[in-house]
Amino acid sequence: MINALVAYKGKPARIVSQTIHKFALEFADGSLQSVREKDFRFIHPEFAQVDDACTHADIAILGDFQEETLTLEEITQWLFDEYSAKNAWCSCVLIEDGLYFYWQKNKVFIRPTSQVESIQAKRNAQILESENIKHCVDNIANNTFDEQDLPYIEDIAKVALNQSKHAKILANIGTGNTPESAYKLLLKLNYFKPSFNPYPARNNIPKDERVDVSMTQVERVDLTHLSSYAIDNADSNDADDAISVDGDKIWIHIADVSLVATTGSELDAYAQERASNLYLPDQIIHMLPISVTKICALGLVKTSNALSIGFTLELGEIDNIEVVHSSIKVTNISYDDADKMLVSNEHLSKLQSITKTHKQYRDKSGAISLNLPNVDIKFKQGQVSITPQSSSQSRELVAEMMIMAGRVVAQFSTNNNIVMPYVVQDNGEFPQEILDSKDALSLSESFKATKFFKRSATSTKNLPHFGLGLKAYLRITSPLRRYLDLLAHQQLSHFIKGEDTLGKEDVKKIIGIHNATMSSVGRAMRSSNDHYKCVYLLDNPSWQGEGVVVDTRGDKALFMIPELGMMTQIKFKILPKLDEKIVLKVTTVDLVDCRANFKAI
Repeated sequence: MINALVAYKGKPARIVSQTIHKFALEFADGSLQSVREKDFRFIHPEFAQVDDACTHADIAILGDFQEETLTLEEITQWLFDEYSAKNAWCSCVLIEDGLYFYWQKNKVFIRPTSQVESIQAKRNAQILESENIKHCVDNIANNTFDEQDLPYIEDIAKVALNQSKHAKILANIGTGNTPESAYKLLLKLNYFKPSFNPYPARNNIPKDERVDVSMTQVERVDLTHLSSYAIDNADSNDADDAISVDGDKIWIHIADVSLVATTGSELDAYAQERASNLYLPDQIIHMLPISVTKICALGLVKTSNALSIGFTLELGEIDNIEVVHSSIKVTNISYDDADKMLVSNEHLSKLQSITKTHKQYRDKSGAISLNLPNVDIKFKQGQVSITPQSSSQSRELVAEMMIMAGRVVAQFSTNNNIVMPYVVQDNGEFPQEILDSKDALSLSESFKATKFFKRSATSTKNLPHFGLGLKAYLRITSPLRRYLDLLAHQQLSHFIKGEDTLGKEDVKKIIGIHNATMSSVGRAMRSSNDHYKCVYLLDNPSWQGEGVVVDTRGDKALFMIPELGMMTQIKFKILPKLDEKIVLKVTTVDLVDCRANFKAI
């Protein structure tokens, strides 16, 4: 075998010497390597200088040998008419290519025509894709794209929206396969406009669906003689609670959703998957189909179906509780209209007096709430608006009535052993100076107080809610918008109809699922709000406004910006005082990270 032509790892070599176990191979560059016989392939007994340029093979003749197995020498003779070293090497190159044939140990299998055509089609597709990728990469380098690039751009969008972990084009341009990197690129290419909100999709929030629904019929108590008021924002048309008073009896009426989304139904599963309405600046994503709102929301028709909670309140104590399926007549009014009616309307005036008494009871029981500034963010007709959330007497009235409803149902459920998703909160370890002035805290003191609050949780145990100053509490007044409110309604409905309610383990399981879902809902809401705040600042690059110092950290002051509902840190040589108000100006906005920087002026 001395001086024979062999192939070693795809390279031609000459056998220059042989020992018992190994052969010395010489390569084209003059290098030598000692290898075992099983590691190289014999090509021809006579060495010749060869290359991979093989263009004169008669491939067509192989049609007569489909699915046959030949030796290298036989293949070479058929392809080139002569078995020379150069021709044998060309045969080897064609075999290694794998299109027409492939090695079966030391022989060669000739592929059938159909297999050859399939492989060639795949190769042609790969060539075309390589050309398309290069076209797209070149376009991206110039911050543009065209119709030919759209499949690759759409793959990038899936990564940006957390619907895929990989986009081929990102690796080709050296960009990481992360939602943030993909989103940043698509903003740069103007495929995504700054106003586009990626966060519902990124957090896998299900979209609204159309579903036909109907309400289960049940015997109802006629409460249409009551003057029942649903007080909400002027543009709202989905009221799910109303209030009224009848002598000493206080009534809180809630949309009777549990008779549409019944326990264990497909609609119940639909709501459980979504967990909550998602109120975003650019849209509302509903927990339940709009069709449910149309038949359940209060005041949309002359007589509304409700789950009504009646009770009396004396010296802060709740008594004479009754919970019934009812029929009511509802008057829908806005907060502004309600504010004007509080003096002239005897029902609203009496309810306001009751809620003030209840608030005093909670305050004496240790309730503490912080009036930190909040904003409403809306994106309509291509414009972002940010407005401070206003407070008014009617808003405080409604808020306190809803707290009362939660307290009353918690007490009713405890008395009747109904398992419920109670909202509990441990007592915070507040400094005495905060407790002594809790109704007149400055902004920095309120901010400091947030650190001492314990996180609220949901439990089947009727433990206290110390922040509200209540022995037991649950949320009950928004079954159209919050799943655990709907669950509480389902439990109440079963009980008052004399049916079995869910047990503790079932409710615990639902709470666990709900908490996991709400984590995504919360992220989508926070990120969406921060996103549109940044869009607002991008649209108003010279924005200036007031910041209030709420904390100091080393040489930095932490500002709360009430007008924007944002926080920022700024470095100072001489630190300003707590609660000092300083005019700030926006300097940079990062839409990808939902972050803005400011400076003092």
